[in-house]
Amino acid sequence: MICRNLTIAHKGEELVNISFELLDSLALVGQSGSGKSLTLKALLGLLPSTLTSSMEIESDFALVAGESVAFVPQNAFTALSPMSRIKEQWLHSFEHQEELFELLGLEQSMIHRFPSELSGGQQQRIVLAMALSSNPKLLLLDEPTTALDPKLREEIVEILVQLQERFQFLMLFVTHDIGVAYKLCKSMVVLKDGVVVEEGRAEDIIQNPKYPYTKQLIESNFGNREFRA
Repeated sequence: MICRNLTIAHKGEELVNISFELLDSLALVGQSGSGKSLTLKALLGLLPSTLTSSMEIESDFALVAGESVAFVPQNAFTALSPMSRIKEQWLHSFEHQEELFELLGLEQSMIHRFPSELSGGQQQRIVLAMALSSNPKLLLLDEPTTALDPKLREEIVEILVQLQERFQFLMLFVTHDIGVAYKLCKSMVVLKDGVVVEEGRAEDIIQNPKYPYTKQLIESNFGNREFRA
């Protein structure tokens, strides 16, 4: 999938102007206000009416939320209705539900529970299973590991890697944590103030960042840079 000239503006003021190519797994990395979450909302058609956007998409599938495109938000609990059991919130076929639960390390009985009866990590896995139940071509993730402790964060990253290998969906991962992006995605785009300042293979960017902003993101995530080759 290629996205060209994605622009987002507010009253004539341009907030985002980027292009990117998504061939496998791509991370959009940047601090708050860099435009990464706005980009996801534009792709999903969920921008507020006060913002305008345009883009050119080249893809072998249509961007249809709920069908070819699935979305995983930052906070899983806000994506689930507290008043309904998980089974009642499962919007797609139950054909692969057991398989997805097994792959995600979830007990089958959890389908009958309320969200409040699940831990934060379990809720995040449930939301992932829901997203993948539609067999999406593209999975969009908006910082889904941010609210998790380090151990759960590592587990979710490992699960996402395994799921992508199994189901072969494209993955666009938004995060401020360049360390998580490095572990999860093959390619990376670094955003600052709505524009691309650096892009390429994730490993290349981590090993040899070209811009001070990228170096700052790396320093904030890898204190002594022991990850360097």
